[in-house]
Amino acid sequence: MAPRNPAQPSPTPGQPTGGLRDAVIVGGNRVPFARAGGKYSRSSNQELFTAALEGLVARFGLQGERIGEVVGGAVLKHSRDFNLVRESVLGSSLSPQTPAYDLQQACATGLEAVVTIANKIRLGQVESGIAGGTDTVSDAPIAVSEGLRRALLEASHAKSAGARVKAFTKVRPKDLAPLTPSTDEPRTGLSMGEHQAITTARWGITREAQDALALASHQHLAAAWDSGFFDDLVTPHRGLVRDQNLRADTSLEKLGGLKPVFGTRLETAPTMTAGNSTPLTDGASAVLLASREWAAQRNLPVLARVVDAETAAVDYVHGHEGLLMAPAHAVPRLLARQGLGLEDFDFYEIHEAFASTVLTTLAAWEDDEYCRTELGLDGALGSIDRERLNVNGSSVAAGHPFAATGGRIVATAAKLVAARAAQTGRPARALISVCAAGGLGVAAVVESAGGVEPTATTTTTSTETEA
Repeated sequence: MAPRNPAQPSPTPGQPTGGLRDAVIVGGNRVPFARAGGKYSRSSNQELFTAALEGLVARFGLQGERIGEVVGGAVLKHSRDFNLVRESVLGSSLSPQTPAYDLQQACATGLEAVVTIANKIRLGQVESGIAGGTDTVSDAPIAVSEGLRRALLEASHAKSAGARVKAFTKVRPKDLAPLTPSTDEPRTGLSMGEHQAITTARWGITREAQDALALASHQHLAAAWDSGFFDDLVTPHRGLVRDQNLRADTSLEKLGGLKPVFGTRLETAPTMTAGNSTPLTDGASAVLLASREWAAQRNLPVLARVVDAETAAVDYVHGHEGLLMAPAHAVPRLLARQGLGLEDFDFYEIHEAFASTVLTTLAAWEDDEYCRTELGLDGALGSIDRERLNVNGSSVAAGHPFAATGGRIVATAAKLVAARAAQTGRPARALISVCAAGGLGVAAVVESAGGVEPTATTTTTSTETEA
């Protein structure tokens, strides 16, 4: 029998009789996350996402492979990057016949991309897919003012030199100032940090609790790096081999000495600092998903399966709900559909947009009145075992390159549940939660799926790109 051409798609079995098939997570890859203006100060979104893809390709031997789809995106991108993901694929070692397109859901972009690919696999529309995201604040687009933009457009349509000159006579000195990207919410004019400061004060989250969570994030991330956990999840890039924001030597004393940066104009004492908030970050991540059959044909590991997901939105403009509280709404719906309780998880991967974001979400689930009036439950959703929360660190320590965070979290969760299942001999389950700008939130459940158990040394491949 002639060998299969990797550029040709595998036969698609379609939806099996009796229901949906599994969408499994084979593995993930990302570049080390860098502080904005740091190691990736001259890197583009396309460069970073291509690097993440190449690491994934090298790790799983996908050179020349035609993947079903590659889906991802960026929150901050130039207009020239209208086909960012497709261009990244064309710059990688994947088959150029691999379809690819952009998706964007603010900070939940990476997780929503995973959900999109997983659903297509479960429906039998594709056999494999790569989901991810990329963002670089260091290469954020700089725009021109509305006055200058209109003059440029008018000049471009002018029929004569005189008409082109006339178009610019309307430009005023103030129109020459560039417009830098802003994280302010268009409907309120408040930054994400200012919104979270309001929510933090409303829920009475203390500075001490926030600093303690931030410290745990750094300690857990440092321990995970030291143990080799990320050896087969990260490939070096531009000389960076670990997350640049990680502060392994931080302490409660150091965190406690930082001045508040959000909520300084509120009536209550401000508690949110640079130490218990995520820094502006550059990075990219990618996750390989597949049907069980596709993975088995290639003798690839199967770490976990995507069980279900839920998206929610809250009215933070006209209502009284906090901007980043949508996951508090998404999770109960997801659990109800799956017949699960909040306590039924081995791991909780909750995105640390700010330390207080995690703490307000947990407080909301423990509050009887909130759960009855806002979530429509009979009482409190419940509490979680904090020892199972972000056990290998999260965004406060690793950083948060907007669209790339979801891929980091999914790959981490998949490896965690696979290792736990191998250790205990029983299935393991993780709850993932990501808040996002615009009052959005996405939650997902992944559970161990059997297959090859990952180790820190298997299939680890360096695809470092030098400057």
